[in-house]
Amino acid sequence: MTAPIALTLGDPVGVGPEIAVKTADLVRPTSPYTPVLVGDIEAAKRGAQACGVTTPLISISHPGQAGHVDGLAVWDTGVLGTDLPEWGKVDARAGKAAVTAIEWATKAAMDKEVTAVVTAPINKEAIWASGSTHLGHTEMLKELTGAAWSDTMFVVRNGPTHLRIFFSTRHVALRVALEQLRDPELVSQAINRAVESLKAFGVDHPRLGVAAVNPHGGENGNFGDEEIISIRPACEDARKRGLDVHGPIPADSVFHQGLEGRFDGVLSHFHDQGHIPAKTVDFNGTISVTVGLPILRTSVDHGTAFDIAGTGVANHLTMQSAFEAAVDYAPFVPKIRQAYLS
Repeated sequence: MTAPIALTLGDPVGVGPEIAVKTADLVRPTSPYTPVLVGDIEAAKRGAQACGVTTPLISISHPGQAGHVDGLAVWDTGVLGTDLPEWGKVDARAGKAAVTAIEWATKAAMDKEVTAVVTAPINKEAIWASGSTHLGHTEMLKELTGAAWSDTMFVVRNGPTHLRIFFSTRHVALRVALEQLRDPELVSQAINRAVESLKAFGVDHPRLGVAAVNPHGGENGNFGDEEIISIRPACEDARKRGLDVHGPIPADSVFHQGLEGRFDGVLSHFHDQGHIPAKTVDFNGTISVTVGLPILRTSVDHGTAFDIAGTGVANHLTMQSAFEAAVDYAPFVPKIRQAYLS
């Protein structure tokens, strides 16, 4: 029997419990991997009630029991008990519950007790209030797994012709990102990691498109010089090393070219440059995969949506897409572990 796939509940006062329970309920009858919800069972039950799921939620003490219950298995972390915080409010206890679920699921993945971890959204302010110093999921997972590095890979239109989007910089102000991008070594490192990740996730001969930053690719320095100073030299260096890297390509073209099948992945350079095209093309289907970790982790690409939490209107499709992507990538877990295990 294959190890189950863990779905964390995320922040228990956000939409996480609703979309995780709804997803588990929908995929359980047909998926080759049993879903196991990780978090407080009372939060899961409240989420089920909010979104209309009537399948029984059964508490288990080990992920291996997930396939042997007549209902939805919940690996109950027991942080909150029956005293649940109010929907949609930043709460330190909720932050602690979210962090605990991540810790349990990650350890289980490292111990091969679950095949993959699919995470619901957390609230950064809540996890900081709980005492965590991590900026978010990615940084927390990096520390928990002992990974040397971790990055985000977006998967757009998951399927035979899907596109993967990588990022040179992450959660920093645009002004700071542009300053960082003047370093050719930073761009070279981002190219190397993107290519390495494509190989780890099943692309034997990756083709990578590298976005430009400035309009029209900078027009030979007239509209900006990041392409001249760092991006083009990094691309040229990659090609000299035998990598199939193309760029810099104007950002208003490169993502379309990727979706048309010219590239297996596109390297974007700052947060919104990659997020906007991905979410415009496939908002409910775009999912996030954390690369660089010795475990398979997929996630929704949206936040806790406190404004609608508990109302039952939250769309579960991105969470379901994240679960389905975990199923698709599950055969590569040994390769992923080999590539990234320190």
